[in-house]
Amino acid sequence: MYVIAGLGNPTAKYEHTRHNVGFDTVDLLAEKYNIKVTDNRHRALCGTGIIDGEKVLLVKPQTFMNLSGESIGAILKFYKLDPASRLIVIYDDIDLAPGRLRIRKKGSAGGHNGIKNIIAHVGTQEFLRIRVGVGQKPQGWELADYVLSRFSKEERQAVEEAMEHAAEAAVLMLHGEVDAAMNRYN
Repeated sequence: MYVIAGLGNPTAKYEHTRHNVGFDTVDLLAEKYNIKVTDNRHRALCGTGIIDGEKVLLVKPQTFMNLSGESIGAILKFYKLDPASRLIVIYDDIDLAPGRLRIRKKGSAGGHNGIKNIIAHVGTQEFLRIRVGVGQKPQGWELADYVLSRFSKEERQAVEEAMEHAAEAAVLMLHGEVDAAMNRYN
C-alpha cells in the first residue's frame, strides 16, 4: 500500500489557498478514482482505494500544516510502511512559479515547516515529494499571509493544471516510474 498525503490546513477558512494545493490535489485523485476521503483516523481524513492496480491510502492531515508529521508518522507506523518506498507527499512551494512542479525522491525540508515536521516524525528525508509552485510572496507581504491567500484568476488556472499534472505524476510514481515523472513534469 502507498500513502499519498496532500498537505494543507483544515476548515473551510483555508480551502483553495496557496497552502492547500496538496489537499486540492488529493481531492482530484479521490474524485478521479472514486475514493472517499472521509474516514477520520490518525488525525487525518483518509480514504482507501485502488489507483491503477495499486492499493492507496489518500491522506489529508487535520493537524494543520506545521504538524503534518504527527499524522503521517502515525499512519506509517500503524501500517508498518517504509517512507522511502511507500510515501508520496504533495505540497506547496513558494520558490516555484504558479503552475510549476518539482518532483524529488528525497531532500531537505527547504524551509517548509510541514515537511520539517514530517522528517522529524518519520525519521528520514527519504520520501517522494511533489512540490506545486504557488509563487514567491510579493514584497511587503508576511509569508503566512501570502501562503494563506487565494490565487488570482490567472494563477488559479495555471495551478489547476499543475495539480492535474501532480496527480498524474503521483500515479506514475506508484508504479516506480519516478524518473519518468521527473522527466515529464519537472
